[in-house]
Amino acid sequence: MGFGQREFRDALGMFATGVTVVTTLNPAGQPVGLTASSFNSVSLSPPLVLWSLAHGASTMAAFRACSHYAIHVLAADQLALANRFAQRGIDRFAGVEHRAGHSGAPLLADALAVFECRNRSQHDEGDHLIFVGEVVHCHPLRSAAPLLYHRGHLLPGQLAPLPEPAVAQPAH
Repeated sequence: MGFGQREFRDALGMFATGVTVVTTLNPAGQPVGLTASSFNSVSLSPPLVLWSLAHGASTMAAFRACSHYAIHVLAADQLALANRFAQRGIDRFAGVEHRAGHSGAPLLADALAVFECRNRSQHDEGDHLIFVGEVVHCHPLRSAAPLLYHRGHLLPGQLAPLPEPAVAQPAH
């Protein structure tokens, strides 16, 4: 390689991503979740998304074993929630409003959007496990500016203006 790990990380950090919290239930039925910026769409038909998790993550066993999980796209005003689910050694759900989704995965309140997924496949690549989820329910919940991850920092994004509706032109 003509570059080091630090140079690679710095270059990757130039790509701004959205911020998500991914949740599931562990085998004992307890809620588990984490903050992730490695979320992406894969396919519209069937509806597939992906995200990845470091092999050493404390939540790895729960996500490997679960049948379903939920991915929450966070808003700029949810910085505290993103930081909470990124902390280690705490009960990440303590005091956090949530309810069970269609498949039982915990759904957090006030996300921009939620994707409830069947744990379709897992791919071991490098130091991460890539999860491909088949979306079984999705909910665009509110319109607000997104929370972004850029150059190692969580940053409030800006709400993009909606395009003007197309006006039908009369036929001549």
